[in-house]
Amino acid sequence: MTGIYFDTVIQVEAWGADQEIMDHCEDMCIYYEELLSPTIDTSEVSKINRSHGTPVTVSDDTADLIRLGIEYGDLSGGKFDITIASATDLWNFKDNSEGILPDEETLAEAVRHVDYRCIKTEGNTITLTDPEAKIDLGGIAKGYIADRLKEYLESEGIEHAVINLGGNMLALGGRYDGSDFRIGIQKPFAENGTVMAAVRVTDKSVVSSGDYERYFEKDGVIYHHILDPDTGYPVQNDLDQVTIISDSSADGDALSTTCFALGLEAGMELIRNTEDVEAIFITKGGEMHLSSDDIPLTEV
Repeated sequence: MTGIYFDTVIQVEAWGADQEIMDHCEDMCIYYEELLSPTIDTSEVSKINRSHGTPVTVSDDTADLIRLGIEYGDLSGGKFDITIASATDLWNFKDNSEGILPDEETLAEAVRHVDYRCIKTEGNTITLTDPEAKIDLGGIAKGYIADRLKEYLESEGIEHAVINLGGNMLALGGRYDGSDFRIGIQKPFAENGTVMAAVRVTDKSVVSSGDYERYFEKDGVIYHHILDPDTGYPVQNDLDQVTIISDSSADGDALSTTCFALGLEAGMELIRNTEDVEAIFITKGGEMHLSSDDIPLTEV
């Protein structure tokens, strides 16, 4: 199954599935997009963002995802912040060939409303104690959705599948012939599909975040979509990419963004203190740094 959801091309390939199963996978993608997209007026996230501090009752999925986002806010010391929306709304990374930057004062004001700790959850009721705060789950939603798709396929007896949500890769089992899946690691700023290494996985998630995914260049400076919650400007450090290998794709999604924001040294320390997670860091010099020697990596 192939379609365009969450502003990206998604693909689900499942061995032994019938059309009904694949149609249901697509229905799930539609459901989650309509639930979580901040650009769809009727979504639950949009309702929260328009609430101006009024409590909003949401579905289990939205409540669970917001709670997970808060957990990663705590884990990252605020470097991963799902209230970044007020800042991201001021940037255009899609069709900005002129390199137009946000107004400095407007961005500084927006950053005053970036603080995930203003989100209060009580069961399925979400309240923003800062009426001007806005939620954007883009840094974690695709991983969460991939996990739900995998759960559904498993419930239907599927043992071999690969889920690709715009580069968020999640393997259910291994390949049908018993071998591992080989997931390519994109070479930063190279033509899409140009890999610098491949990681072999069975029943694992592989998620990458980097400064080459959505960006524009102005006066020799790269402005990319991973913003620093403290400044509202793109994170500036020695990294081009972080790839996370984990059991949960939601964890991989959040950790790839978090580790990119933290930089090589602090990001590596976080991964080495997190169980059952590995990471590949790629610096601006093109060097790969692995969190352990156990990563089954094949350089290309």
